[in-house]
Amino acid sequence: MADPIWASWSSALRAHGVERGDSIALAIAPGVGLGLAVKDGQWPIGEPEPMALFRKLDEEFAPRWIWWDRDTAYVVADSEAEVDRCWDVLTVHRLLCGGWRTSIPECWAWLHDLSVESLPKMGQLGLLDAPTDEGDEPEDPEQPDGHLRPEWVAGGWDVSPERLAQWATLAFTAHELQLTHLAKRAYPARAISTARSESAAELLCTELEGYGLPIDESTATSIIASAAGDRTHNRVEEDAERARRDEEVLRHLEPRQDVNRRNPNEVKAMLRRTGLDLPDTRAWRLEELRSSEPLIDALLVWRKAERIATTYGYSWLDEHVRDGRLHGSWSSSDGAAGRMAASAGLHNLPTPMRPAIAADAGHLLIRADLGQIEPRVLAAVSSDQALIAATQDDDLYQPIAQRLGVERSVAKVAVLGAMYGATTGESAGALRGLQKNYPVAMGLLEEAAEQGRLGNDIFTTGGRRIRMWVDPSVEGDIDKARSVAAGRGRFARNALIQGAAAEFFKVWAIIVRRRA
Repeated sequence: MADPIWASWSSALRAHGVERGDSIALAIAPGVGLGLAVKDGQWPIGEPEPMALFRKLDEEFAPRWIWWDRDTAYVVADSEAEVDRCWDVLTVHRLLCGGWRTSIPECWAWLHDLSVESLPKMGQLGLLDAPTDEGDEPEDPEQPDGHLRPEWVAGGWDVSPERLAQWATLAFTAHELQLTHLAKRAYPARAISTARSESAAELLCTELEGYGLPIDESTATSIIASAAGDRTHNRVEEDAERARRDEEVLRHLEPRQDVNRRNPNEVKAMLRRTGLDLPDTRAWRLEELRSSEPLIDALLVWRKAERIATTYGYSWLDEHVRDGRLHGSWSSSDGAAGRMAASAGLHNLPTPMRPAIAADAGHLLIRADLGQIEPRVLAAVSSDQALIAATQDDDLYQPIAQRLGVERSVAKVAVLGAMYGATTGESAGALRGLQKNYPVAMGLLEEAAEQGRLGNDIFTTGGRRIRMWVDPSVEGDIDKARSVAAGRGRFARNALIQGAAAEFFKVWAIIVRRRA
């Protein structure tokens, strides 16, 4: 027999014209109930255990759920409902406005052309206190000036089913206003699609935080012990172990010098004194010299051991590993370009620690190689046919090198330099060749750089706004102003491609999520 409560709500939604696949706004609070809203209706549902009803709603209507922010996504992730589609209002706001730090009141103000400077702050009145101004009704989430009432934002929205329904209605309104703004982007359909994939990626992040990554604790402990010594070592023994690691590097120096290996500038100066004049001390650059330079080999060995001992040591294991899973926070957009990132090593676990990551019994780990991703994304977003042809090769840099008549290593530096704004040095000649042979792609990068130099915001292929900055301190200082403008140009040309790569990656990630 059908659940009469469920059947009544299902009938109410259908009577209001809601069909399978439509958008439904949601506000949910375990112990209180849930609120639903569509364009012309809202429903407060008092239910101490609302998750079962939510799962039935999701199964019946398979809607695109609209909610304000990750707080609801956490509840949904815990519900075990197989939610496929969603719209996270704050995530879409970041796409529209750029940056990461924001809030529900700021989003609402922006959508209604209200000054962020006039955002109301929490006062001394309680949630049920009488209004202080004529026409100012506490049960209304909006103040007379149009801003959201801070008491509601701070948690007052979830004290009753009626308030949940009102909160869901506001989310639906925000969603409709965001669609209007997205429709003004250069490629509206693509921008709306990006908003949907970004929202799904935000939900994925909450799931990843809960699930964690399987890890073999005994293997992890063994790896840490090889770099930091036994867990039972005291402070004196730890210092002795660290001094031993240091000595493995210092013994290669003649005359012997006391160098802070943790300071990149001192390391660079140390290498220069030994006859190795390098532009930087990045690992990939040092790796090229490792086989012929004992000092470089010792330095790289030291770096790996030091990182494990200090950043990924026993305290890291105790803090982030429980029940055989590595847990950390996940972000669907870590900054201006919108890259997905994680903490606790989930984003950049050192290579020596990776053998500790082990699939659960009956499962497999699948490796996805994203090598050369940025130049391939440049080809895709620029539609440069010559560069697209180069992407058909497993090693994109090889056909580019042949076309330019240079060594592969020079072609690689030139391509990366074009995207990162390095236009001088050994790759300068090859860069001119890139401009001649791949004019569409190089033109796209230069246009972004020019907009950045002028201080104009740029937009990724998916419609994400990437904000430029203004430095008031350069006023009147021509040289400093030029330097700041050049920095914006370099940032803009790279953020354009990094942002697009992030958007493609998140689409791939949510497809994998669904198929898994």
